Amino acid sequence: MTYKLIILCVLAILAVVFISACSANKPKNLGITNGKFSACPSSPNCVSSQASDENHKIAPLKAHGELATVMANLKENIKQMDGSKVIKLEGAYLHAEFTSNIMRFVDDLECFYDKDNNKIEVRSASRIGYSDFSANRKRIETLRTIFEKKQ
Repeated sequence: MTYKLIILCVLAILAVVFISACSANKPKNLGITNGKFSACPSSPNCVSSQASDENHKIAPLKAHGELATVMANLKENIKQMDGSKVIKLEGAYLHAEFTSNIMRFVDDLECFYDKDNNKIEVRSASRIGYSDFSANRKRIETLRTIFEKKQ
């Protein structure tokens, strides 16, 4: 009887987590304003090349070339990554969503090509939860490896 109750509780918790993950809305703070992303929250589930603190800081991607070419290459590289979906590509800005395989959590990746400084500013953040077990940092590093190899 006790084991059945424990199993039911665990299943109920998993169902709530799954439903909340699937229903997480797109954040309102996406986009670029004067070349800047929104700041990362205090939680460790976000990285940004524009962050000043070490917990959230990650290096931008190195890039050079014409805007259309760089952004098309970036888009194609992102599309090769597991769980990715490019949502918006507008000028020097790109927004993509990454959905995890099992729990279907959605993370947002933002990229902004700063042509004058030969770099792509990046921000990757989880929509829900507190910790992401470095998933966003690993995602940026994977993208860096793929993208910079082809630059």
